[in-house]
Amino acid sequence: MPAISIDTFFACSLMVILVLSAMAGTSKLLSPYINNAIDQDSAERYKEVSKYLLLNSGNPPNWGQNPAAMPETFGLAKTSADSPYELDVDKISRLNSENLYTLNYAQIFTALKMPDVSFRIEIKPIFEVSISPTATFNGTTETTYEFEILTEKHGMLVQADVKGYVIAESYLEATFVHASNGRISLNITLPNDVNGPALFAVLAKASCDSKVVSFGVCAFTHNSVEPEPKGTFLRLSPLNYVLNASFIYSEIALSSAYALTYGYNSTLTQTASNNQSATYDIPRFLDSSPQILVVAGRNSTAFFTEWTTYPQVPLQMGANFATSATLSNIFAYTYIITIDSALYECTFWFGGPED
Repeated sequence: MPAISIDTFFACSLMVILVLSAMAGTSKLLSPYINNAIDQDSAERYKEVSKYLLLNSGNPPNWGQNPAAMPETFGLAKTSADSPYELDVDKISRLNSENLYTLNYAQIFTALKMPDVSFRIEIKPIFEVSISPTATFNGTTETTYEFEILTEKHGMLVQADVKGYVIAESYLEATFVHASNGRISLNITLPNDVNGPALFAVLAKASCDSKVVSFGVCAFTHNSVEPEPKGTFLRLSPLNYVLNASFIYSEIALSSAYALTYGYNSTLTQTASNNQSATYDIPRFLDSSPQILVVAGRNSTAFFTEWTTYPQVPLQMGANFATSATLSNIFAYTYIITIDSALYECTFWFGGPED
């Protein structure tokens, strides 16, 4: 069998196994192993709780869209969902600590209404995208950068179609779609009269399922300007298809903003601004893909790009079971969930007090 066929077979097998096991609500016991009726009862109870959180909207049902709303009862499902395990993009985004309207664990713990249960939730793309700069070629009028892109799951390469976007000051360029068996090198060329630093955003769609889309973002040096860490200049908070860009510093002037998906891209329209923040409308693309939202501007004289995603994943929030010495019967349940037509992996951890 040709090598590319073998890669395709294993990549698709990986996805099929993951999707089928997760949609069936497969659970795994972390510690200890189920060995008595009490443990079995706990495992079944926590499994039903995890399914309830994914199948119910909570109260009020639209608590995700309203930044001032606190859920009285906790549920993550989209109101009037078309299918099981279809979650609300804003409820998920409000679980991310980067969001201005995030809920803290105490608020969610209260809304869960189970005082004897600690829990943790993680939501992430089904596979990972990593971007590594490998070479730079300097020219008289332009500079070419080489990147290696890996698409993988648990160390296994995933065959995917890869699309990239390059953002610098007053500059947006979309690369063509490239097929990859899990590892690919791409060259990006930037004019030397474009100010840096620059941002390289990649969206990758699994070859065996068009709804399985992941992403990676890499900030890199251009024209000797080093990028600052993410979140240095702006706090980006998408909610109800509006992006709030809160200023970390007072002397900030925004120049452009973009929404990027696998199939589409658009310049965002600024709807309001003051000396502390600005807001933009987020388009409703008909695309099974997360949106990468990029806002560019200047802090005094330094150019910057900030980015986030909508839904705002990956995220982890809740109890830290790794350091807990007071919990036993810790269980985990993994599901494949849908957010805006794209598939993600969701894992719950539950634990109760020691007997």
